Amino acid sequence: MPRSGILSLFSTPDPRKAYDDEEEDSDSSQNGSEQMKGAVHSHLEESIRPFIDLIDTLRSVGIQKDLALPTIAVIGDQSSGKSSVLEALSGVALPRGSGIVTRCPLELRLKKVTAGVKWKAVLSYRIKIIEFVDSAFVAGPIKASKLANEKVADPTYDVKRFEFGDPSLVEEHVAAAQNELAGRGVGICDELITLEVMSPDVCDLTLIDLPGIARVPVKGQPQDIGNQIKNLIMKFIEKQETINLVVVPCNLDIATTEALKMAQEVDPDGRRTVAILTKPDLIDKGTEKNILAIVHNKVIPLRKGYTMVKCRGQQQIDENIPLEEATQIERDFFQNHDHFRDLLNEDKATIKCLAVKLTQNLVDHIKKSLPQLNQQIKKKLWDVKNELKEYETGPPKDLKGAKQFLIETLKRFNDQINSLSSGEQMSEENLFVQLRAEYKKWNDHLNSTKTSFSHSKEMSQKNRGRELVGFSNYKLFESVLQKHVATLKKPAIELLYIIKDIITTHLTGVVSECFRNYSVLQSTAKDKINNIQLTQQEKTEKRILEQFELENMVYTQDPIYLKFLTDITNEKFSEDQLPFFDKNCKYSKMLESYYEIVVQRMADQLPMMISFFMLKQTAELLSTDMLSLLDGAEVRELLFEDSDVSIRRKDLRERLDRLSAAQEEISTFSTD
Repeated sequence: MPRSGILSLFSTPDPRKAYDDEEEDSDSSQNGSEQMKGAVHSHLEESIRPFIDLIDTLRSVGIQKDLALPTIAVIGDQSSGKSSVLEALSGVALPRGSGIVTRCPLELRLKKVTAGVKWKAVLSYRIKIIEFVDSAFVAGPIKASKLANEKVADPTYDVKRFEFGDPSLVEEHVAAAQNELAGRGVGICDELITLEVMSPDVCDLTLIDLPGIARVPVKGQPQDIGNQIKNLIMKFIEKQETINLVVVPCNLDIATTEALKMAQEVDPDGRRTVAILTKPDLIDKGTEKNILAIVHNKVIPLRKGYTMVKCRGQQQIDENIPLEEATQIERDFFQNHDHFRDLLNEDKATIKCLAVKLTQNLVDHIKKSLPQLNQQIKKKLWDVKNELKEYETGPPKDLKGAKQFLIETLKRFNDQINSLSSGEQMSEENLFVQLRAEYKKWNDHLNSTKTSFSHSKEMSQKNRGRELVGFSNYKLFESVLQKHVATLKKPAIELLYIIKDIITTHLTGVVSECFRNYSVLQSTAKDKINNIQLTQQEKTEKRILEQFELENMVYTQDPIYLKFLTDITNEKFSEDQLPFFDKNCKYSKMLESYYEIVVQRMADQLPMMISFFMLKQTAELLSTDMLSLLDGAEVRELLFEDSDVSIRRKDLRERLDRLSAAQEEISTFSTD
């Protein structure tokens, strides 16, 4: 391929002036196109470039590890023409062929420059940076304080520069980068490769190319390669900050394309999806109107619409047709097409139109996202700074200072435990909210056992003793109630175990938070919690069983009993006019009245008992036990830091650097 094949040789046109000369003859159109090539619409560039540069810079500092950035993700089925579209937009030959060609996410940064360089490309991944320029060959590490508008602070970066010659050089290095990251063969990897292209002949745009969707694994591919690719694509397109650019061939049924299905799944309203229709020269005759209906949003509506393009086919590539010539061939194709020529006037066809549309969509998306992005960075920066304080405020080296540090650490822990037990500590999973929910289930269970006693077997005539008609057998009365109350014993013990687990989880959560850097303190505190909880569980279980023993007495105050009896029978009774029953139905009401009293007692007493022993007393005992560590304590042993702490500290510092750099960039940008 000649050198000219690397250049797309088109300037980003002003969308208000695009294709004003559509109806002129081909010679006039050719002249207009040539004039357009060198035109610089400075007002458009000044309003667009800063926004794209800002997001590129934020991505360069790695902020995408902490939050999602506005971007355009390119997705398509295999052989959909995705590589041809990107090649036409960038002017750079990219790896292409059958099967999975894009094996790593490829961030393509296009920058329109007007002076200083005819063409330049920068390929970067991990710590490697490769420059392709129109200059003398320079090999080996070179100092690069600024490279492609990015600060490279680490002098260990492996930076190489190659003289621009054969355009396939870029393609070869992209393929080599994929082999290094994803391994040789047909595997995929989620590590990002960045290719920056600077030229007067490209548009201002940044997008991320993703692997083509595969349905059936080929030789050497894992059986789940299809799912691997879909999962990788989903990581990008499901984010609300992403514009999904779907590439669909015109000669396929658009409704069956996997790429569009995936976009619809994450964006059912089509608010952040734009589609490209490729290969319009391959459609069957007579289907043109169907294709136009798609372009005009009448089949699968998308808010950002459709654009049709005709890129170089395999024959043109084999014949070394340059990209700038392919651009003119594309325009001639639409100009001379009986059905598609009107798409030129509607700004719905050609790579040039697509470039303008994508740039404007991206910039609009960035503008809308910036306020929220700024707030997210501020919040995460605040959180990281607060967390880092816990890691950087370690114990002093001297023994006296270390002991004072331990005292303060234990006091903070006890304060947290007391706040937890008193319900003052608020969190996403509030302890008392969980306890109240379990106690409600207990109350609901009690109410569900309040069945009618009128059909009880024990109350049948065959169980009647020596008493005359109209007299009640009190032993039978007690027996029925005792058996009914006994059925509550098992669920009561189960409630105790459930509450114990909930409280233990919250207590150990406080331990992890307060002693996150000190494994010995964590282990010691957790052992104390388990020991105390086991002791308290035994004590509480004993009290619960005692409560059931008390219930065997069948006792309540007369006024209380008569009140419940009145409520159930709708008959008024008083202490000096005690009821006398001569029917089993009235006898059953007496049973129901008393059981209602039992339910009321159990509904409150068990939760109070469990909360008192398992939470309140546990918290008090734990606080006392933790403070007892100060008596003859091995301070340095208790304050021993895990190896994970240094790793976490390093990670937090790196996050702090990223977020601080991002905040500075946004702050500078907002004041421009």
